[in-house]
Amino acid sequence: MYLEEIKLIKTLPCLAEPGKIQVVGAPSSSLADVIPYLATLPGIVTYNPETPSLTFRRRPGFMTLLADKVTITQVVDNETGEELLQNLTSAINATWEQRAELAAVTRPARVLRPLDIYTLLPQTNCGKCGEATCMAFAAKLFMHERTIDECPPIVADPAFEDRRATLQAMAE
Repeated sequence: MYLEEIKLIKTLPCLAEPGKIQVVGAPSSSLADVIPYLATLPGIVTYNPETPSLTFRRRPGFMTLLADKVTITQVVDNETGEELLQNLTSAINATWEQRAELAAVTRPARVLRPLDIYTLLPQTNCGKCGEATCMAFAAKLFMHERTIDECPPIVADPAFEDRRATLQAMAE
């Protein structure tokens, strides 16, 4: 076993979603040695081997791991936060046990960001998708809460055919 526990040390208001909390936990031992193996898992948003730090996308929200701290956003309550930290501890231990079968990631990684999506949208802020701005729509696409087919201008205008194809490929 690599890790005994990740202890909940504090909660903060979640800036991403009012009414929810951000859970901060402290691992019983450093995560530095296991983070390169965790970086092989799906859902990675960013990974920096220098720090080391790793951010996963979870639905909803994000989970960031540093050597001495874990932060999870958009958590309903403390009880759910405790459960998430316990599940993360189990996942870390399972990954560590399988490390011989994994190739530790040694290079930084960054995946698609909402701004990357926004640059491919029409940027008209027409509101036809139901969002106030194209940036808001891009954020919803990023979180997989919307689909590109919900943007009437990009679907209807042949001038956006290449952009639509790129966005659809990103969603796969």
